[in-house]
Amino acid sequence: MRTRTTVLATLTALTLAAALPTAPPAMATTGTDRTAATQGRPGDIVTLSPTSFRAVPGAPVTTRSWHITYRSTTARGEGNVVSGTVIVPDDGKTGPRPLVTWGMGAVGLADDCAASVRFPQGTSSEGRLIDLALRRGWAVAVSDYEGLGTPEEHTYTVGRSEGHALLDAARAAQRLPEAGLSPDGPVGIMGYSQGGQAAGWAAQLRSSYAPELRVKGTVAGGVPADLPATLEYNDGGVGAGLALMALAGQDAAFPELALDSYLNQRGKDDVAFMRNNCVSISTIAGLFQHLSDVTVRDPLASPLWRLALRTSELGDDAPDHPVYLYHGLTDELIPYQVGADLRTRWCERGTPVEWKSYPTDHVTTAISGIPPALAWLAARLTDEPAGGNRGT
Repeated sequence: MRTRTTVLATLTALTLAAALPTAPPAMATTGTDRTAATQGRPGDIVTLSPTSFRAVPGAPVTTRSWHITYRSTTARGEGNVVSGTVIVPDDGKTGPRPLVTWGMGAVGLADDCAASVRFPQGTSSEGRLIDLALRRGWAVAVSDYEGLGTPEEHTYTVGRSEGHALLDAARAAQRLPEAGLSPDGPVGIMGYSQGGQAAGWAAQLRSSYAPELRVKGTVAGGVPADLPATLEYNDGGVGAGLALMALAGQDAAFPELALDSYLNQRGKDDVAFMRNNCVSISTIAGLFQHLSDVTVRDPLASPLWRLALRTSELGDDAPDHPVYLYHGLTDELIPYQVGADLRTRWCERGTPVEWKSYPTDHVTTAISGIPPALAWLAARLTDEPAGGNRGT
């Protein structure tokens, strides 16, 4: 009962935030932009326009910001175009500064949920957290991920696509002359929840996909490292709507999964609704439902579906730099054991991992865990040695 009360209170607050004036429509990708997906390098900027970043509604603008679309790579290895935002503190400092590529937690499947659309109004769910990084003098690149803010469907929870998007956002920021960033400057990777999955994949992929990036450390919290375990955990629970969103995201990346053929009419209506709404409303819409309530047969019993979900599992490869993982003991959305198992797998493969657990739920851990996480990343960005494999 306590979990339900906590989550419902949190969702109520998020719903009120979502009721603020709707953000402008996301920037469309032109035919020229689509051509750019197959011409040039991952991280090349396709379109660029000035924008603004506010941590909360009505806050003064203390940064210089640009909305970008940039070249990246799908989970299949095909070129695509992704949108995002590059934010630099307007602090009068010149010369190189650290860059953090930031993975957003779930915002929803609709384009107007994208962080780049919400930043000018100050209605992004992570605006205050990003502001803490900016106050340290760091530049921040925030990807909207594949299909969020661009015409395609959002590939929610598809790890490899998310990892590519974060690494290419860092490349794009370093290639943006107006940002004044050095191409060989220190880079950090950071994210929580969906962003933690994205950060974990970016960390694993860096050495093979973006070896030129001087990544000093990765922070990943509340990581859904094992999607089948996470989906089972949320069946009939408070995150049941997120689980259905995850299936829709996988289907967007791999259309051969044919999600629609597994859904009953209620399920089809739910997915259509979620593709036009943001995360708080979608979560409430799916609250406590079972997968069997919205399907005619179980997609998770299909070998094709199991294979697709397996491709987003973290831990088979090891990041080549220090990692900080944190997770809430009473996380009601991502099983604590999933995060703990990722720590074990990376440690066994030689990655220096610092682990921190909190006696709190998913959202509370996201907020309370950010100051120590930023402090850890600050030490890595200034080349202080990592503490090795340890944690509580």
